[in-house]
Amino acid sequence: MLAGLALMSAGAAQAAAPCPGNPNALGTSRTIEIDPRQMPRIGMHDYGRTLPLARGEVVLTFDDGPRGANTQRVLQALADECVQATFFLVGRQAIREPATVRQIHAAGHTIGTHTHHHPLHRMSPPEAAWEIDTGIAAVRAAAGDPRMVAPFFRFPGLFHTAHGEHHLSTRGIAAFSIDIDSNDWRRIGPQRMLHDTLTQLDRRGRGIILMHDVQDKTAMMLPALLSELRARGYRVVHMVPAATRAPEGAPMARAEAGSWSPFSPQPLADTDAYARAIPERPRWPAPRGWPLFAPFEPR
Repeated sequence: MLAGLALMSAGAAQAAAPCPGNPNALGTSRTIEIDPRQMPRIGMHDYGRTLPLARGEVVLTFDDGPRGANTQRVLQALADECVQATFFLVGRQAIREPATVRQIHAAGHTIGTHTHHHPLHRMSPPEAAWEIDTGIAAVRAAAGDPRMVAPFFRFPGLFHTAHGEHHLSTRGIAAFSIDIDSNDWRRIGPQRMLHDTLTQLDRRGRGIILMHDVQDKTAMMLPALLSELRARGYRVVHMVPAATRAPEGAPMARAEAGSWSPFSPQPLADTDAYARAIPERPRWPAPRGWPLFAPFEPR
């Protein structure tokens, strides 16, 4: 077992509980528990290291949501194949759709965060800290229980910085990059997305796949992708936060949310009150040639 990771086989559980209405479902083959303190940066695209996946194993991730009907279609496609994924949610979107945030958790998926406003540039140290922290607090407020939100984070546009990564590590939060890009943020159609994703996956043989549940074409493409994964013998692996080691002689227990983030572990169900309480966004010096807060459509 690699440091910071616990691998749990889900094969027996899957066999005992077949997918309702789909006996030939792709399913989730196993779960990986990730300890951000031991593995703070993950993904070949930026960090040159990724999860210890066997050949044929994939992790499904979705950024930028939730977004109304698109996220609902993505959730339905995942449910139809009884697979779990990780959703990196934007804070302002979560506040707008708290019921969807809770639906994602109730379906067994992992919830990470993706800043509050999805700025598409390399953030300055104060901007990164504000965006990361406010995004976490917003998603927690929308969830109603901070324990629903994992210590997993992805930089918008993969615009990571050393100071942003340091800010995450001081709070025990893992920074996630990607291994395989679906290219759904580009001006291409669902068929091209499916082709690009499968071509990269067949070449690499395993990896963390980036998609966006805010994209219409991703919702359209996902059922075909899951079908192709099943037909080609790929297996889905689900990421969850690692349990924390209790004092000597005590049983293992899931980490309390307050142990890795600066925000209160108390339930925050009143999302309207939280939205009103968010301080005014500071004025950051925008890098030359970049919009300060761009739309959250691209990767």
